[in-house]
Amino acid sequence: MNKQVINTGQAPAPVGPYNQAISASGQMLFVSGQIPLNPTNGELVGAGDITQQTQQVLTNLKAILTAAGVTCENVVKTTVFLADMNDFATMNLVYSQYFAEATAPARACVQVSRLPKDVLVEIDCIAVV
Repeated sequence: MNKQVINTGQAPAPVGPYNQAISASGQMLFVSGQIPLNPTNGELVGAGDITQQTQQVLTNLKAILTAAGVTCENVVKTTVFLADMNDFATMNLVYSQYFAEATAPARACVQVSRLPKDVLVEIDCIAVV
């Protein structure tokens, strides 16, 4: 994989652990949105707790990336869906444990009216193999 972080002072600086853009080449891996379900029993993890839910979502994403033979370093784009944008800062704290700010992927974060199983967060990603 060839990956290059793109940042410019001519656009607003990121407000979290992500970069303005990523240039990458290689085979693309599209990971479906993950919600905070325990992969062993399918049960919801961390009901009402954005920290626990974000941790489980990113653990699930990391497991899928590992199964594909890549790591979080290979991720070039994420989309974060939040049930409440007031959870943005807390989600960012957990997210930053998986993606180093200097090399973090490009990202979009939106508040949505409802997520599957009424979870607080869902995240999908695109990685380059």
